[in-house]
Amino acid sequence: MACYEFKVDQAAEGQRIDACLRRFLPELPATVWQQSFRRRDVKLNGIRVKQDKRVAAGDVVQVYCMEQDTCAVDVVYEDGDVLLINKRAGISVEPDEKGGVSLTELALRHVREKDASAMPPVPCHRLDNQTCGLILFAKNPKAEEILGRVFRERTLDKRYQCLVRGQMKPPKATCRAYLLKDASAARVTVTDHPSPGAKPIITAYETMEQGPISRLMVHLVTGRTHQIRAHLAALGHPLLGDDVYGDRAFNRAQKTRRLMLCAYRLTLDTHGELPALDGRTFEILCPF
Repeated sequence: MACYEFKVDQAAEGQRIDACLRRFLPELPATVWQQSFRRRDVKLNGIRVKQDKRVAAGDVVQVYCMEQDTCAVDVVYEDGDVLLINKRAGISVEPDEKGGVSLTELALRHVREKDASAMPPVPCHRLDNQTCGLILFAKNPKAEEILGRVFRERTLDKRYQCLVRGQMKPPKATCRAYLLKDASAARVTVTDHPSPGAKPIITAYETMEQGPISRLMVHLVTGRTHQIRAHLAALGHPLLGDDVYGDRAFNRAQKTRRLMLCAYRLTLDTHGELPALDGRTFEILCPF
């Protein structure tokens, strides 16, 4: 029996203890700590607690379970230049105000298991905390420079899958709009007309399955903050599980507690600078 322990920081003040476990112990599969709760093997400051217990800064959480022989990150591809990870929903790419372990920190742990002097991997792009899927890290300055240019110039192809409310009409389209970012509110607004500070966006979609809830394949021609979520909501088809831009009542009726958005396919073109990646398509199974 192993004991996994962490101290709650100020950012996690007032959160449920099960939410803390997702962020502070991402190496533990959810099924493992759920079993620990059922066995009453989770303690808060030495006292056994249930999943809905709220925590305070400075609290010490202990989870007792079988030793886990699993990697903290799901590695899709790795070589001397890059590390491609399948990020799970609920973990942030970089440290944020919510606290917990970030994917960047887990990537560093991974590379230093093999080489204690390895430089920290640098994420080449971002996914929202609640979005799952492929994240590419550069493992050295040369790869960071090359991939930074690839993502800026968009000599790549990123595809997403998502579930949305209703049926898209037409079932396939390339949509143009304008996106205005409000950094202080951590959200964006999409309109069909230009305005001061707004940037043009292009979102292409294709319906994979139609119904009251439809599955889409989405191609981001431009890559702006919350673009898929906000643009599809503006089109009248919010993502399932999106309480920020979407339909909270519909999400609750569907008993959906997470955002149904996955970055499932990535194709790169580095113009020969990283030949091991050129023309390769990496794809994962969408988990929903």
